[in-house]
Amino acid sequence: MTEDEIFRTTTQYRLWSYTQETLAGLRVSTNSRAAARVRDALRRIRSQKESSAVQHEENGQRESVSQVNCLTVEEEQKLVGFYCVKAMEFADFCEFPTNVKATAVQYLKRFYLSNSPMTYHPKQMMPSALFLSTKTENHYISLKNFVAKLPKTAAEDVVAPEFLLTQALRFTFDVRHPQRGLEGGFMELLAISTGTYQTPTGSQASSKSLQQEMLKLAPSEKANPKAKSSADLKIRIQIAHGKAKETLKTSAILTDAYFLYTPSQIWLSAFMKADELLTHFYLETKFSESEGVPSKLLSTLQGCIALLAQSPSVKPGEAEIKELTRIDKKLYKCRNPEKMDLVGINKAQKREGETKDEAALNEKALKKRKLEHASRESDDMFGPTILK
Repeated sequence: MTEDEIFRTTTQYRLWSYTQETLAGLRVSTNSRAAARVRDALRRIRSQKESSAVQHEENGQRESVSQVNCLTVEEEQKLVGFYCVKAMEFADFCEFPTNVKATAVQYLKRFYLSNSPMTYHPKQMMPSALFLSTKTENHYISLKNFVAKLPKTAAEDVVAPEFLLTQALRFTFDVRHPQRGLEGGFMELLAISTGTYQTPTGSQASSKSLQQEMLKLAPSEKANPKAKSSADLKIRIQIAHGKAKETLKTSAILTDAYFLYTPSQIWLSAFMKADELLTHFYLETKFSESEGVPSKLLSTLQGCIALLAQSPSVKPGEAEIKELTRIDKKLYKCRNPEKMDLVGINKAQKREGETKDEAALNEKALKKRKLEHASRESDDMFGPTILK
């Protein structure tokens, strides 16, 4: 089985892969649904406070609720993107590995496909997503140590949103990253450059002939000299690998690449962005001369490259910070008041669960007593009491 065939058996492909149109439509429906819930919640709260005797004031309140200026889809995406960057910064501060950082960002992005910042603020969800990713990626850190690194944050603030997060993730925690594919391609190219590459069965090209073809490649940039030896090829491959790796650590995580493309397509696009000629050469080694590289594959990779180029900056400028401040102020006025206190909601749910458990235990104890009473009567020498 190829890597793509294996990927198509995963939950990431079955549940979290979309077309651009489907993804956009999903976000629009989530935004409109959240806006309606915000207005309903505000109307309920205001109706509790206002006097039923003053009819004109009641009408005025209803009108103001209907005019609440909610976030647009674009504003939501900018805000979520900013907190994805903050999650990456905090992961770097904690010295978490790349897979933990990338998984946390994908958890946030998946969560906000079915939830809106107007319902749950990204600032509340970000620590929980990062802590969950340390567990799912087998990078253990205790809750106490994790919270100690976060200013003005209690353990309850991290734990309270966790069930909401896992529920929105549909309890699927596996995230397939493109970094492993990049490392495999990197090793293959290094083997070709040294003439030690094992060609696939049925291939007419030899390892030495592939090495010679690689030496004939034009330089990736006009300013660079053409490779004349295996050592020159190694340097070129390492430079392209470094650039591609940086793209996967930033642009690939922050854009919708994980929703729209497979891990193989993402790493090949990142490598092509770094060195197009070298990537074309690598792809040609995977197809016969008669077939050539499929045009559909090349157009898909070009589309992914265009998406990676649209990535938000990992260091927002002054204009971006000003825009984000405006959005956050707007969000302050259109948040769902019934969903702000996640810690309180979590405690209430636990109390409700405990009450249900206690009732179930009481019912179970009552049944047990009845059975024991019936058993004692049946064991009596003269049998149970005869009812008159």
